[in-house]
Amino acid sequence: MASSSAAAASAAALEAVQVLVASLADDSPVARDAALAALREIAPLNPLVVLDCCATISRGGRRRFGNMAGIFLVMAAAVRALDRWDAEREFLRKIVKTATAEIVTSKEFIVDWQRAAASLLVAIGSHDPDLMMEEIFLYFSGPTSALPAMLQILADFASAEALQFTPRLKDVLLRVLPILGSVRDGQRPVFANAFKCWCQAAWQYIGDAPSELPFDNDVMSFMNSVFELLIKVWTGSRDLKVRLSSVEALGEMVGLVTRSQLKAALPRIIPTMLDLCKKDHDVAFIASHSLRSLLNAALLSESGPPLLEFEELTVILVTLLPLASTNSGKDEHYVSKGLKTYNELQHCFLVIGLAYPEDLCMFLLNKCRSKDEASIVGALSTIKHLLPRLLESWHTKQAPLVEIVKSLLEDQSLGIRMALAELIVVMASHCYLSGHPAELAVEFLVRHSAITDEDLNDPSTLKNEYFQDRRFEMKISLAGLSELRAVCEKGLLLLAITIPEMELVLWPFILKLIIPKKYTGAVATVCKCITELCRHKISQTNPLYTEFNASNEIPNPEDLFARLVVLLHNPLARGQLATQILTVLCYLGPLFPRNLSLFWQDEVPKMKAYISDPEDLKQDSMYQEIWDDMIINFLAESLDVVNDTEWVISLGDAFARQYDLYAISDGHSALLHSYWKEGSVVVGIPEGWIASIRPSFRAVASLCLGMLLQKVDDRIYVREKIDWMCRHSSMSIPINRLGLAQGIGLVAASHLDTVLEKLKNILDNAGQSAFERFLSFFSLGAKVDDVDDTYAALALMYGYAARYAPSTVIEARINALVGSNMLGRLLHVQHPTAKQAVITAIDLLGRAVINAAEMGISFPLKRRDQLLEYVLTLMGRDQNNDLTDFSTELLHTQSLALSACTTLVSLEPRLPMETRNRVMKATLGFFALPMEPSSIVESLITNLIILLGAILLTSGEDGRSRAEQLLHILRQLDPYVSSSVEHQRRRGCIAVQEVLIKFRNLCSGGFGVLGSYPTFTINKQIDQGGPRSLSSLPSAFVLPNRDSLSLGERTMAYLPRCADTDAEVRKVAIQILALFFNISLSLPKQKTYTNDIDLESSYSALSSLEDIVSMVRRDASVDQTEVFHRVVSSVCILLSKEELVVLLHSCTLAACDKVKQSADASIQAIIMFISRRGKELREADVSRTTQSLLSSAVSLTDKDSRHEVLNAVSIVYVTDHRSESTNHIVVFDEVLSVAGRDICTKDIPRIHGGWAIQDVFYAFSQHNVLALLFLEYIVSIIHKEPVAINDSEKAENYLESSADDCIIQATMFALNAFMRGGGKIGKQAVEQSYSSVLSGLILKLGSLHGLAELGRNELLRSLLIAFQSFCECVGDVEMGKILARDGEQTEKEKWIDLVQEVACSSSVKRPKEVLPTCLILSKALNRNQRAEREAAAAALSEFIRHSEKEPTLLEQMVEELCQHVSDDSPTVRSLCLRGLVQIPEGHMLKYIQQVLGVILALLEDPNESVQLTAVQCLLTVLSASEQDAVDPILINLLIRLRNLQVSMNTKMRSNAFAAYGALSAYGLGSQRVAFLEQIHATLPRLILHLHDDDLSVRLACRNTFQLLAPLMEIDNLSSLLSKQYFTSDRRSDYEDFIRDLTRQLCRLSPARVDSYLESAIQAFEAPWPVIRANAICLVSCVLSFSDDQRFIAPYFSQVFAMLVGRMSQSPDAVVRAAASSALGTLIKRSNMLKSLTSRFDRVDSSQSFQYGESHTKTSSELQEETSGKPNDAQLEQ
Repeated sequence: MASSSAAAASAAALEAVQVLVASLADDSPVARDAALAALREIAPLNPLVVLDCCATISRGGRRRFGNMAGIFLVMAAAVRALDRWDAEREFLRKIVKTATAEIVTSKEFIVDWQRAAASLLVAIGSHDPDLMMEEIFLYFSGPTSALPAMLQILADFASAEALQFTPRLKDVLLRVLPILGSVRDGQRPVFANAFKCWCQAAWQYIGDAPSELPFDNDVMSFMNSVFELLIKVWTGSRDLKVRLSSVEALGEMVGLVTRSQLKAALPRIIPTMLDLCKKDHDVAFIASHSLRSLLNAALLSESGPPLLEFEELTVILVTLLPLASTNSGKDEHYVSKGLKTYNELQHCFLVIGLAYPEDLCMFLLNKCRSKDEASIVGALSTIKHLLPRLLESWHTKQAPLVEIVKSLLEDQSLGIRMALAELIVVMASHCYLSGHPAELAVEFLVRHSAITDEDLNDPSTLKNEYFQDRRFEMKISLAGLSELRAVCEKGLLLLAITIPEMELVLWPFILKLIIPKKYTGAVATVCKCITELCRHKISQTNPLYTEFNASNEIPNPEDLFARLVVLLHNPLARGQLATQILTVLCYLGPLFPRNLSLFWQDEVPKMKAYISDPEDLKQDSMYQEIWDDMIINFLAESLDVVNDTEWVISLGDAFARQYDLYAISDGHSALLHSYWKEGSVVVGIPEGWIASIRPSFRAVASLCLGMLLQKVDDRIYVREKIDWMCRHSSMSIPINRLGLAQGIGLVAASHLDTVLEKLKNILDNAGQSAFERFLSFFSLGAKVDDVDDTYAALALMYGYAARYAPSTVIEARINALVGSNMLGRLLHVQHPTAKQAVITAIDLLGRAVINAAEMGISFPLKRRDQLLEYVLTLMGRDQNNDLTDFSTELLHTQSLALSACTTLVSLEPRLPMETRNRVMKATLGFFALPMEPSSIVESLITNLIILLGAILLTSGEDGRSRAEQLLHILRQLDPYVSSSVEHQRRRGCIAVQEVLIKFRNLCSGGFGVLGSYPTFTINKQIDQGGPRSLSSLPSAFVLPNRDSLSLGERTMAYLPRCADTDAEVRKVAIQILALFFNISLSLPKQKTYTNDIDLESSYSALSSLEDIVSMVRRDASVDQTEVFHRVVSSVCILLSKEELVVLLHSCTLAACDKVKQSADASIQAIIMFISRRGKELREADVSRTTQSLLSSAVSLTDKDSRHEVLNAVSIVYVTDHRSESTNHIVVFDEVLSVAGRDICTKDIPRIHGGWAIQDVFYAFSQHNVLALLFLEYIVSIIHKEPVAINDSEKAENYLESSADDCIIQATMFALNAFMRGGGKIGKQAVEQSYSSVLSGLILKLGSLHGLAELGRNELLRSLLIAFQSFCECVGDVEMGKILARDGEQTEKEKWIDLVQEVACSSSVKRPKEVLPTCLILSKALNRNQRAEREAAAAALSEFIRHSEKEPTLLEQMVEELCQHVSDDSPTVRSLCLRGLVQIPEGHMLKYIQQVLGVILALLEDPNESVQLTAVQCLLTVLSASEQDAVDPILINLLIRLRNLQVSMNTKMRSNAFAAYGALSAYGLGSQRVAFLEQIHATLPRLILHLHDDDLSVRLACRNTFQLLAPLMEIDNLSSLLSKQYFTSDRRSDYEDFIRDLTRQLCRLSPARVDSYLESAIQAFEAPWPVIRANAICLVSCVLSFSDDQRFIAPYFSQVFAMLVGRMSQSPDAVVRAAASSALGTLIKRSNMLKSLTSRFDRVDSSQSFQYGESHTKTSSELQEETSGKPNDAQLEQ
């Protein structure tokens, strides 16, 4: 019986293997891969059985079995696993024949399966190489298509088994040689590759067994024959692949042939290899590698002397040298293959150099003297590569090498320079450079390190300076020039840091390289080198000053200092130039006076710290100005520290010599040709560009020299240097002109009279008569420019002289300068930059007066008004048509002129009214400028606003005059504030805001409560204090009264802007109103109006207005209407009665505003003012207000706006004339009937003049008494229930006529008109009837959606319009958004959600209305119409959440909802349940048992949607349920949830699993044991759905598993859940988790494991393929890891049969793949295959292979034979 069981198991195993093998041909790649992996895993267990099955099923080849590659791969794995004694030759022979037959019969080369067949044959060859080779040799008898494949197999075998192949090489060659002559070109690469692999195997054999010679004479003869054939025939083929493969094979063969044959072949093979070396990198690499092997064999063989003389090698060298030059090009493709090719070429040169070192050196030197650039570059690169390797051999060639380098230093080729730079570093590192040649080399590196970024950006630099030979490709590369600079910089640093021998060359020679002009760009690198050298010398305790004193070659220390200080000016220069210069100055301290070194030790670290972070530095727009000041102060303090007049004068001479080191237009002046700046005054450039401006070198030299002259007392020397500065400063360039002026200004601080004398001489010499200047216009124009440049420089010099001159002596000089009318002579300049210079000079004069006042020396500026006229004249547009269009420069000029006007206006004497008007008239027009260019225009507008503030601050003597000045400015700005152009309105409002802030500060003496408001970013150029202060005057004199502000007029002027279309204008306008009222409350009031203002209410309203300001600043997305209404409300309180009257009288312009949105808002504001405070108006006020409104109505063309105005008129009269209607119901009926008829018979929108009935609706809605009555009437019509004649699931039919539809539409029109036109009265009525209106709209929404499902959408649209009006009326913006988004959705789920959202919004906004609304809706649950019941249930399900404070209402609602959970509508049932679970948390415990009971009942509802709702509600309610409430129904809940876990609905499955996990919190109560049983019963299903197709199901199962794990008491389960594979979505990770989990589960009791297996096996029938696959994986793992084999035996056979039978034939690929993997696992874990060995001896194996499976019984047959017979376990029992 035991033998029968074993036989059945063996048969089952055999059938399983056969199934797996058959699965290799599956259509799905996943299933094929799974079968392949399983077979490879079980092949080592019984290789013979696997081979037998593979051989059996593969009979017939590819035509019968599609995946021969898989078969061969499995067989290869099995063959490798065979033991030596199992590898029976005959059996292997049959396998070999099968594989070779497949290859032979193929007419095309299919890579995957032929490679697999080759791997099989190679595996067989590892056991029996002779057998494999004999079979392959059968196909060498003649030409055949399989021959290339056979050769490839032999090549693979040689690579894999070199030691076994090499002794059999003779047999291979014996069969290959006869057919070589007939091989076609297409097959020759395969043969050549085979020869290469065979030769590589031979070399490996020789290396492993050097004492044994693998070749006899015959083999050598064969090799020679092949060698000859390859050289004479194949290398001459036209096919590149043939030539390349032949050369590659020859490269491996050259060392195996005789020297005589090799020598004879060299003339043929070398040209071929050289030709291939010229191809692309892929070909050249192979060819160069073969050439390297050839040269090794020919030149460095131990068997004899070189086979080639050096003269014969010149051809190779000449060919390879240009190829080696490509090392200098670093493109992307080069990095991969090109570098390898270059290295191989250099190895070729090295082999030649090792054989002929001196000859090669001379050859390379001669090539360096040639004219061919590529050869020179190649020679230099080769010398660089060989010099370290042939150092001893080339030692005698040092002098020629140095001479060659010297001769090439001036070559203009970029490639040669690159190679030379690299070679210099190598030569220096090997001590080949010293003395003068070394200095030349260093200078070469410095020269090319000085390449600037401007050179890199200018292609002409490359064309003119660096290239000669246009044939060389690298010459047109800008990147190559950048790389050359980088190479030279790195080379210099290497010389200074890593080569100690170069210190003697570099020091102190490198100091000389700082001074020359052409090396300016390399100063940073040179400074780094100097720093490193100094550090090294200091570390050797070698004093520097001794070397300085001993050397006469170093430059003058003063020249060094001057040069470095000038170059300091750019803190962001490349290479951290400024930091390097500061560091070097400290190290070179011994060169300078002793005190300087000590001072620099303290100051330099501070300067370095400021520029240490360039990115942080760029964030400060003023960093350049700060840095320039630091440099000048550094220089000034250094001069003070020295205290040596002779040294200072010598340094001055050095600074003077700096002018010649820089071009007139140096590196920065191209950018700055039209732009220059002075301090915070920007000339010719926008404010935002300041950070990019850096002075030119000449300008910096002027500044430094000016500071130095300030420290010198010798007036003759000073006058001489001033002359020098003026002659060499290039006044035609603005930046140099500015530097000169600032330098002269610095001199004036100590030598004012000398400077003024010089300036007067310049003015006299540059002066021209009017006739001469007139004649200059007829010349070429250059003369005009020269004169303009001179005048511009002169004006700036006067200005800076005034700025820097001592305040104690400046008054007389300024008065003399202004009194002489010198500036008037400069007004005739034409060029914009010259005008800007003159304006800046005037501004500087004014600033000098202000600075003197700050120092306590106050004096008025004479002829100030005339200077203002000068500025305004220069600000005008240039009329000279001969000059270029300077529109941009004109804007710059005007911006500077405004700044200068601000300065002049701020000076004494006080500005007269005429001058004020002249200035404002000339400047206010700038508000109308276009927006572009934005940066320039914004700067100009900023300066204009500052000017207006200055005019306000400097005009008037007392508070009233200041207020008058304020009103004058504001009224001048009104045209821009109310402009139709958006940016003009924005500018006007910002200007008004800034002027008001100035006025408020003036009134309060500082910032008031609104001081935190954001203001326009303005440079505070002036500070009004000192003599201008009015703080000593009485407040009654200083402050104006409230009436002087004209608050009513001003409020109406700015109120429309609070509703502007531009958000920025709205924000600023609100702040303007807040500022006005803030100022007004701080001003004294007239006694007449004191009682008219309630201060407490006013301050409260002002606080509200400030809150609005803060709100709009924080959030721009707030509702504009709401904000405007709040603003109007606050303003309405803040206005006094008289101000309100003035406001209403001046409302015409606001109502007719050019922006429609603002006009409409203004009208609404007027209505609000009248409605709220109309009772305060006198009869005359009402009359005038009405006239203004009527005037507005006449002017308006828009119908709606006119109607609103007329509505406002009616409100004015209604305020005092009340009337009431009688019999309103009859009237309402008649009006509604007429409206219905009009709707049915007329086209309402096209009625000329508008629809009269709608005006009637408006009148009703606006009437105090009728409004509420009319609303109640409309609501009663809405609540009227239609008569239904049929009620079905899908829709309802109504017995309604078209007349009824018209009445409903009219009702909606009336309600819409009421909501939109009711105003305050209508809103009050709506507020009183809120619950009735809302409930009626909700119910009507449900019923009309029912009609919409039938296609009748008109009524629904009308209702939605009315509903939207209701939302707007009650101020519920969120509800309106909800309706706008989803109102027209006709799907039931959509409109149900809509009703719930509406109810939620209402509950949040109006919690007090929940009670009356719910009472109405609760009654609606009993209505006949299903749609209305659904709407009521939907609303109640939301309202119940907000009924916490109404326990009586809550109890009533719970009772109603519980009664209607049995409604015939599934929707009503679901909604009632949703409402029950949303009972407020504080009351849920009271009703929890009722809710759970309803949920338990609905879990078995026949409708799936209701079941899903019940599961979701269970999840919700469990969080508030106590143990006592859940315990009685816990098991029932678990059972019902288990039934829902197999639902096809993914939401149902995920929620059912999630609810199962949520119930885990109640598993420790009285039901603990039963609960655990339910968990273990559900566990297999839970495990299987951990990898469900749906993501939500997977996540729910994972969470549930984690919740249930602590209750299951399984060891190490928690650690498994914490690993990554538990949360992974990859199937491989899931399978790993299953394996680890089943190891733990198998430790449980057999009964528990038995239940798991039964549940998992049942899942084989699951409707989801992935669940079936998961079940297969789980079952196979349980069966594999279970220790009790007797217990699992019945399941094992059952599962095995199912996997072999049904599962392996499943239509789903994932199931088939899982079945294959499971079969492999089960077979591996059992002894089935090993026991099968005893039944399959070799003869049986052979017979089975020969005759198929006719002698093998299937597993089903064996099971039938053994049925009824006890197995081993049964016998033991």
